[in-house]
Amino acid sequence: MTWAHLFLATFAVLAVLDWVAVARQWRSVEYVAKPGALLALLGYAITGKGASAWLLAALACSLLGDVLLMLPRDLFIAGLLAFFAAHLAYVVAIPGALASRLVWFAVVLVATAPISTRLLRAVSNVALRGGVAAYMVVIAAMVSSALASGIGSAAAGALFFLASDTLLAWNRFVGPFAGARVAIMVTYHLAQLGLATALRFD
Repeated sequence: MTWAHLFLATFAVLAVLDWVAVARQWRSVEYVAKPGALLALLGYAITGKGASAWLLAALACSLLGDVLLMLPRDLFIAGLLAFFAAHLAYVVAIPGALASRLVWFAVVLVATAPISTRLLRAVSNVALRGGVAAYMVVIAAMVSSALASGIGSAAAGALFFLASDTLLAWNRFVGPFAGARVAIMVTYHLAQLGLATALRFD
């Protein structure tokens, strides 16, 4: 078994453990499993011979965002900024022509407009609404970049990321729903796995 396989296996175990911990509200286990999964994925990315510094930056910012959002304090804005930086790093890390990215960007914005509008209307704080709107733009840029790249796993990962963030925002701003936190984490880990495997080059 190579280091890459070991890191991927560790990621899979910790990700599933985190889903169970979230479902059963085992906070102490979640505090270990959630950041541990991203650390394992970061280790997997580092073992690639052509590991992109932007991919590593995206995973590191995501890890910071994970920690900020799971702490027993309302650090939502700090977490939002960390993931904003992660998406910017992913945009740079994903290969693809600018013209194709712009076409897909328009498609993504139009396709997500109904849900985005509903979410923004639910954000009562005006300043926070601006931050959420900016985040929506950057994740749309990340998703469109992945779709434009033509890399299947990158596109799947980006779409899972969009789904995860949409579920998180809906649960926070519109209204909580059953199984939200588990669904958010499952789609999130699948998103990071898809992007990391797509952008790590041997």
